[in-house]
Amino acid sequence: MSDLDTLPPEQRDAAHVALREVIGAATIDAVTPVSGGATSARLFRIDAGGKNYLLRIEGVPSPLRNPYQYVSLRIAAEAGIAPRLYYVDETSRVAVMGFIQRQPLGRYPGGLPALAKALGELLARLQATPTFPAFVRYPDIVARLWAHVCRTGLFAPGVLDQCSEHLERIRAAYVWDEANSVSSHNDSLPANILFDGNRLWMIDWESAYRTDPLVDLAIVGDSVARTSELEEILHRAWLGRSPDEAPRARLRFVRALTRLYYAGVLLSASAMAPRAAPDTSLAAPTLDELAAATSAGRLRIDTPAAKHVLGKMFLASFLSDVATPGFDLSV
Repeated sequence: MSDLDTLPPEQRDAAHVALREVIGAATIDAVTPVSGGATSARLFRIDAGGKNYLLRIEGVPSPLRNPYQYVSLRIAAEAGIAPRLYYVDETSRVAVMGFIQRQPLGRYPGGLPALAKALGELLARLQATPTFPAFVRYPDIVARLWAHVCRTGLFAPGVLDQCSEHLERIRAAYVWDEANSVSSHNDSLPANILFDGNRLWMIDWESAYRTDPLVDLAIVGDSVARTSELEEILHRAWLGRSPDEAPRARLRFVRALTRLYYAGVLLSASAMAPRAAPDTSLAAPTLDELAAATSAGRLRIDTPAAKHVLGKMFLASFLSDVATPGFDLSV
């Protein structure tokens, strides 16, 4: 019995159609499930005919689903930013790509400075591709996700008001610039940056569409370039020079929006678990306190409780511009 047999019949049939198209009559030597991080997609490594492929089958579509992910994926793959794309069926939402063995980003030669430089260059290459289709203005999708969090009952009435008010102030000050929107990944976390031991790739293109060029820069900055020195390296590699004051001022707005977006993702996930009572406080641990709690086993990462705490830490970053919890570079 293959791991593909665990799929629902419709997905299993679509997977076999995709594989026949790519590998023909070659014998499948191995089918291995692959961890997909936060994605709802089912991922499988397929070994056949002396080659390795990644079979990706999307899960239940989100209400915020981007209908242009495959257009964006094709463009990125043709530019050598995403792995090679062998097959895609937008109706069944099945794709077959080249499989690349992941190495931890923490092992990138030259350490964080070299990684920040490489990521800045990668973002510049992405933004120079043929422009992805437009989907939604970034502040609007952040606001839609935040409105959902406010409706969950996760927090007691009034607790989230200061966050909602801060979002409105940012939206009033931030001016959308459609003319300068560019191809963007929009979820450029370390989990979606793949290091093969030689170079970087971007994977998981569900959220990829045209938007503000600073969105990916803000996310990568919070993930990797967490000091002023690393941020300068990232910015210079991306722009070719140090940005002037106007882009830096705009980046502060975009960075706040990306932080609220990830707070919304985390809190939406935590809201799906039962709670005894609504939370009455936005108090969040410091980075040191979070590290101590996880090290001592008081907080287990990837649990609803951890997502709730991390979501509140992102809210603290959104409100005060303090550092975010960051993301794991061991992936």
